Amino acid sequence: MLRNYLKIAWRNLVSNKTFSFINIVGLSAGLSCCMFICLYVYDELSYDTQHPDADRIYQVGTIFVQPDGDQKSAATPYGVADALQQEYPEIGSTTRLVNLFADDKTLLRANPTGAAANTKPAVFYESKGYLAEPTFFSFFQYDFVEGNGQQALINPNSIVLSEAIAYNLFGERSALNQTIHVESNTNGTGEYMVTGVFRPGSVPSHIDARFFLSYAGGGLAQYINGTTGMVNNNMFFTYLKLNPGTDARKLEAKLPAFVEKYMRKDLAVAGRDKKQFLTAVRNIHLHTDLSHNVTPNGSLTYLYVLGSIALFTLLIACINFMNLSTARSGKRAAEVGVRKVLGAEQTSLMRQFLSEALLFSVFAFVLALGLVWLMTPVFEAVSGKIVHFSLSQRLGLVAAFFGISLFTGLLAGSYPAFYLSSFRPIAVLKAGAGRAGGSLAAVSLRKGLVVIQFTLSVMLLIALAVIFQQMRYLRSADLGFAKEQQLIIPLRSETAKANYPALKQALLTTAQVRSVGASAYYPGIFNPEDARFYGEGQTATNAEITKVNRVDADYLQTMAIKPVAGRLFSMAFPGDTNNRIIVNEKAVKELGYPSAQAAIGKQAIANWGQEGLRFTIVGVVKDFHFEDLHVPITPFSFMLNLKGNYNYVVVNLKAGDVQASLKALSSVWQQVNPAEPVEYSFLDADFQKNYEAENRLASLVGYFTFIAILISCLGLFGLATLTAEQRTKEIGVRKVLGASVSSIVALLSKDFLKLVLFAIVIASPVAWWAMNRWLQNFAYRIDIEWWVFAVAGLLAVGIALLTVSFQSVKAALMNPVKSLRSE
Repeated sequence: MLRNYLKIAWRNLVSNKTFSFINIVGLSAGLSCCMFICLYVYDELSYDTQHPDADRIYQVGTIFVQPDGDQKSAATPYGVADALQQEYPEIGSTTRLVNLFADDKTLLRANPTGAAANTKPAVFYESKGYLAEPTFFSFFQYDFVEGNGQQALINPNSIVLSEAIAYNLFGERSALNQTIHVESNTNGTGEYMVTGVFRPGSVPSHIDARFFLSYAGGGLAQYINGTTGMVNNNMFFTYLKLNPGTDARKLEAKLPAFVEKYMRKDLAVAGRDKKQFLTAVRNIHLHTDLSHNVTPNGSLTYLYVLGSIALFTLLIACINFMNLSTARSGKRAAEVGVRKVLGAEQTSLMRQFLSEALLFSVFAFVLALGLVWLMTPVFEAVSGKIVHFSLSQRLGLVAAFFGISLFTGLLAGSYPAFYLSSFRPIAVLKAGAGRAGGSLAAVSLRKGLVVIQFTLSVMLLIALAVIFQQMRYLRSADLGFAKEQQLIIPLRSETAKANYPALKQALLTTAQVRSVGASAYYPGIFNPEDARFYGEGQTATNAEITKVNRVDADYLQTMAIKPVAGRLFSMAFPGDTNNRIIVNEKAVKELGYPSAQAAIGKQAIANWGQEGLRFTIVGVVKDFHFEDLHVPITPFSFMLNLKGNYNYVVVNLKAGDVQASLKALSSVWQQVNPAEPVEYSFLDADFQKNYEAENRLASLVGYFTFIAILISCLGLFGLATLTAEQRTKEIGVRKVLGASVSSIVALLSKDFLKLVLFAIVIASPVAWWAMNRWLQNFAYRIDIEWWVFAVAGLLAVGIALLTVSFQSVKAALMNPVKSLRSE
């Protein structure tokens, strides 16, 4: 019997190719979109689940208590770990990690040995480097292909490399026990022995590292060993592994007493206050909003957005499937009547209709799997995720989607199965083919589903418009400095730093260069250096955290940062090297001076020691965005770099052939620093890296919105085709009586357009609320204008009209004689 049902189902599928195509392709597209988003969400939710004792590992965070609002950070001073383990026996072990915060890239040089001794050294700039303690690999699991993680960082001047870096430096040779020369702005210069090589795991971690240096033996260790306080130097990520059975919340409740015992005296002297707290390592990526964590946090908001899109897309596809199945069921009324007259039971008819729907859903599921397999590389490129899709790895997810497709098939087949099979044969045969599906209940159901479908589509259109507007604003907003034609060249070695004056002079003689400056940091990257400043007439309790950048005399002019009072640094004023400072407008307010002009010649006092160090304000610059637009502008200051050990060169290029400029600059670099590779980037591109998450979200929303609308249009096209078929005789009569083509097109289109307009009314306020919530993530954001809803609505109406009009015009152009004969 089942075989017979499947044969009939196959014949119906083949005999109705258009509707079969729309049903199968629409549902498979919805399923594949939902699968991709589920893979993305699964990856985000799996962070740090691979570590053996992940449920007992916690990160210690810091809350800086401020008069204008507390600030939370993931970092602590160095001494916190040892003091916590000494104070609380429930802590089994601790480890510390610090990123090379002053290096966006670190210089690694492998000097050839043995048979390759006469070859050129392998020199590379590598990113994502960290300093770690010997206990680090007992906390966090890494797949070592060379060496032993438990022993890798015990000795000073040890380095552990990723497989990719090891291959870059040593090729196919073993990297173990090889020596690497490392030059870092954070940790100084030294020779390091390779004690381990690891390969990236398939499970993501909030510690996205490419290499680890032993904490012992470097310049940072020497600096920290000379400091004992637990107030400043909040630069270490401290992790605790609690003993089994320890309640982390109870331990956290003891931390205020820890602050009182170990920090209160120093905090009182500094005029500061802080608190400590714990974060489970599995919660770090998605459930925290801490500044300066090991890597940028993920966003639950973005997962909710993508999850909603997955649900919407699948729901739209399911609505298509159900709508077309129920709309076509009326054409099966005569078949039902005949079968019942010939003795068919209601249960057998129900099984037949359900088997047909299930066959459709199985085909759609198989096609969806194929689409996911084929499109995975494209999805990875757009999302920036390695999703690792395979049937063996994601069997549970595949089974869940197979269940969803079967449920959709059952739901879609329930109308003909339970409704039509219950008709009395005489009533069905008298009603005629095509009328049983046109009852008030059936028509109302289809209209309601179309409204839901286009409500979701319009919501996605509005969301897409708002996201793209915000991203355009982020790209075009006035940041307060010149970001175009600015080339950034990192100085990573002691030689390159020492050669900066010669490099600058050579660059200035190049025809493509307008000006050259140098600094410790530049806008868009992390700046770890700050000080607490207060103004004349204030006390240390009024001191505000102010970022500090150490620059040369031409940096501000090169960056086109505008003065509003006083002057900028200049070689014409040799005294600028003697405790002179330039601040932004925000800093002037925090220092308590009434205006920028009034601040000139006044003091900015750094809260260092009992007396404080006094700086004379020689200039005030217009507020500018040193950080991205997620955060508000904060107090900022510039000082001349007395040592001249700059981290970056900023080259302002003249407009023209960029490739020619880069070639000329590379030539200059090789003349001045022949032993090192040239590395450069453009400031505007570097600044935009802060919006990678938003750019990926915009791309994903754009692609999935297009697919959702396409699925909606497929369904609308199918319904319009069925409507035209059901009203064939009516159209023929109207044409015989003189109706024009345009009037018939309007007649067939207006009912669908009414539904779309109703959907727009429902979607607009919901979309406004959702996108307004999303925009709260930005300190600087657009206002959602009325025209966004108008454009989205017009676009939806236009798409619907274009979809419906094709069938409407086709029906209106039919020969009325053929139309009437068809009945």
